[in-house]
Amino acid sequence: MPDRFRKAQARDRDYYNIIMAGEGEKMEAEPIPAIADAADEEEDCSDLADLLESVVVEDDAAAADKSKSASDKISILTSILMEPSNRYGPSASAIKERAVYALARAYCVDSRHDEVVTLLTGSICAPFFANITKAKTAKVVRAVLDAVCNLAPNELDVQARVCQNIVSWCVAEKRTFLRQRVEAKLASVLFQQDKYSEALTMLDNLLMELKKLDDKNLLVEVHLVESKVHHGLRGLAKAKAALTASRTNANSIYVAPALQSQIDMMSGVLHCEEGDYDTAHSYFLEAFEQLDQLDDREKAMPCLKYMMLCKILDGLSKALGISATGATGIKSDRNAADISGMISGRRGVKYAGTDVEAMSAIASAASRRSLREYESVIVRYPRELQDDLLIRHHLGTLREQLLESNLIRIIEPYSCVEIEHVSKLIEMPLIVVERKLSQMILDGKCHGILDQGKGQLIVYEDAGTDKAMEKGLKVIENMDKVVTSLFGRSHNLRSMMA
Repeated sequence: MPDRFRKAQARDRDYYNIIMAGEGEKMEAEPIPAIADAADEEEDCSDLADLLESVVVEDDAAAADKSKSASDKISILTSILMEPSNRYGPSASAIKERAVYALARAYCVDSRHDEVVTLLTGSICAPFFANITKAKTAKVVRAVLDAVCNLAPNELDVQARVCQNIVSWCVAEKRTFLRQRVEAKLASVLFQQDKYSEALTMLDNLLMELKKLDDKNLLVEVHLVESKVHHGLRGLAKAKAALTASRTNANSIYVAPALQSQIDMMSGVLHCEEGDYDTAHSYFLEAFEQLDQLDDREKAMPCLKYMMLCKILDGLSKALGISATGATGIKSDRNAADISGMISGRRGVKYAGTDVEAMSAIASAASRRSLREYESVIVRYPRELQDDLLIRHHLGTLREQLLESNLIRIIEPYSCVEIEHVSKLIEMPLIVVERKLSQMILDGKCHGILDQGKGQLIVYEDAGTDKAMEKGLKVIENMDKVVTSLFGRSHNLRSMMA
């Protein structure tokens, strides 16, 4: 055979190997696993299947299997993964993959968090990962990581340790694309732990790598997490820029409904921060409907709460004449914070619970302008109203605005009033009322002074604007323009004569 044909065949073989590697984990080279022959396809795995079926409880069965303890289940699943025959044919690999998932669930249910952290990178799964492709390994790792996050949603430390352990393993095994995916998940976990600086540092490094690779699917998720981190740091401009970048990448690819709902939710959050409650409500409604169709009640509930929050804030901003900059006094007593229509019918039955009760109680207290009831609701529902960043921030702002509005309404008829009398009328402690009045005076929202020796507030009348002074200033301004113009013309004439 001529040399040119041999070279052409070698080149085609190299191209084929590159394409086949791309079908795995992008363009990473990987050792080709042992190819199973016809005998391997018919290998006897009945013993492994029986062991797995004796442990795994199907969805339609009882939730708790009392016949076997957690330790017995874990030992059986471990024996399947570390069986001495080393069977890794198609049937055996499928069985062992199910065993990995079941073992992760068993560890989470039994609260063995240390074993969960070292499950994927320890000696139990090492033989299995060594005999399957990189693409299959990435699938198993991501599935186990998602299962751990779903089964232990409040164990953020465990989730962070699992992600960090996987990242270290990926670095040692040179699995770049899996590491990037896990780092994106780790940044999200750090955000939930309020470790904003660590999350932002990781996201910056990750974005530099992803922009070179132009991985739009992961860029959408990473920019979305970046927007959430900047929002947590109160950097709204950077949060909007990150969300715009996420939307730009999402427009060129297919985005799953669950991810699209998260983008819409973040858009609603930023519009809510800017005081555009109608637009924010429309974004939250879009996200809620998508998640409701997916029957994801856990993620749909925050959207429903945000919709109720927008309704409360929008109603009170119209009824009280308040805004994000502060209160201007009560202009109306109408009940504009009624949210009963949002929680009636099928939606009220499906999403009934303490979250809806908490938001309904906040709306009721805000409609009555009762600060005492408002604070009692916040104390009664701490998890539902204080754990969420957006709700906590806006309820705190709303409390200050209600307090300022009620104080302005109380002191408006007086020229001099005792602070103790004001505190009794508003049903608030004396020290809180005194501190708030001094702040309002410094901010220019109340014209007066505090006489702390007598415990009185002296209110000044609003001085009307001096029309003569305003017209005099305008005359001086116009004269300045005329004199400046004449001076310029005289300068030009002197230049021409010279």
